[in-house]
Amino acid sequence: MLIRNYPESIDYLVIGHLSLDITPEGKRLGGTAAYSALTAKALGLQVGIVTSWGYELPLDILEGIQIINYPTERSTTYENVPTSNGRIQYIYHRAPILRQNIIPETWLKTPIVHLCPIAQEVDPSIIRSFHNSFVGVTPQGWLREFYKDGMIHPGEWLESRFVLDHANAAVISNEDINCDNQRIEEFAMSSKVLVVTEAADGAVVYWNGEIRRVQTQRVPEVDATGAGDIFATAFFYHYFHNKDPWGAAKFANRIATISVTRGGLSSVPTSEEVHAAPMEAI
Repeated sequence: MLIRNYPESIDYLVIGHLSLDITPEGKRLGGTAAYSALTAKALGLQVGIVTSWGYELPLDILEGIQIINYPTERSTTYENVPTSNGRIQYIYHRAPILRQNIIPETWLKTPIVHLCPIAQEVDPSIIRSFHNSFVGVTPQGWLREFYKDGMIHPGEWLESRFVLDHANAAVISNEDINCDNQRIEEFAMSSKVLVVTEAADGAVVYWNGEIRRVQTQRVPEVDATGAGDIFATAFFYHYFHNKDPWGAAKFANRIATISVTRGGLSSVPTSEEVHAAPMEAI
């Protein structure tokens, strides 16, 4: 196991695979873990990642973020193919599953923990390891099934009740579940806080038996990749500090809106952009 030197404590822990994304412009670093970690760093937090990455590309862009890497010869590899009916996703390889035993003991006390599977690679039982942490989940990778040709389709999430019951908040995209309102209602019943993002239409927040839609500003879109990951990180950060899901969704919308005006990991807002965004009650 390759371990970069890590501090005694961190503020925000991200658990999930960094991905190798195949794009028309070539291969690039991706995955919720990358977008989330960079967003948390821009928010001024000390960040750590637990992942499995094959080093096909350098991780220079993650400089200043502490990484524990379970070694693998090949990273989780994705390709997104745009079509007139939305994108089609393919997965060509999945790196090893991430379990509790590779997390240093000091990191088990991290204030905010973000479980962000992209390919069913995070062991769901890992959520039991964080007894005093705020745990946010973006279950996208638990909601995916992989066909033999690598094509990804929405799938069942058998551990949903278990994970959502233990989590403090969850953020999903309506795309992740094919806009299935029945599944959304089921997830909401199991969740302390559930946020369903709807791209340019903003987000819907389910909390304490109440449902509110939070609109977002429409801007010219360059690339929406990672916007949901950026939203989730900003939401968890704000909600952890303020316990106000409505204000957290408004703040997260503003941060995610900045991101769609740029492409790739360059879409992550800078610390200057983050702190220039209005933050209710923060």
